[in-house]
Amino acid sequence: QVQLVESGGGLVQPGGSLRLSCVASGSILSIYVMGWYRQAPGKQRELVATITSGGSTNYADFVKGRFTISRDNAKNTVYLQMNSLKSEDTAVYYCNVKGRMRSRDFDSWGQGTQVTVSS
Repeated sequence: QVQLVESGGGLVQPGGSLRLSCVASGSILSIYVMGWYRQAPGKQRELVATITSGGSTNYADFVKGRFTISRDNAKNTVYLQMNSLKSEDTAVYYCNVKGRMRSRDFDSWGQGTQVTVSS
């Protein structure tokens, strides 16, 4: 089993910043890709950003230039630095990790952390 624990969400004013963290634990041999997704009320879950084990990143167009994804491979941790937040960034943010356990690949999701951007 692989467990993901997210932290860092909260309430912030427009233009403000937040930093999300997600720690993966369990019988992990290697991690391929770590990423963040979000789901706003009444909308489908959507990709925010991903980062590979080699550090290659991919961002949704609506966060380019504002959000930065990074990871600490030694700690199995992924971060999302969110700057210049807008009201439309309000959503539940989910961490996703894909990797390898002893006998199989895994694709795990965190429980989600609420980000609310409001004055």
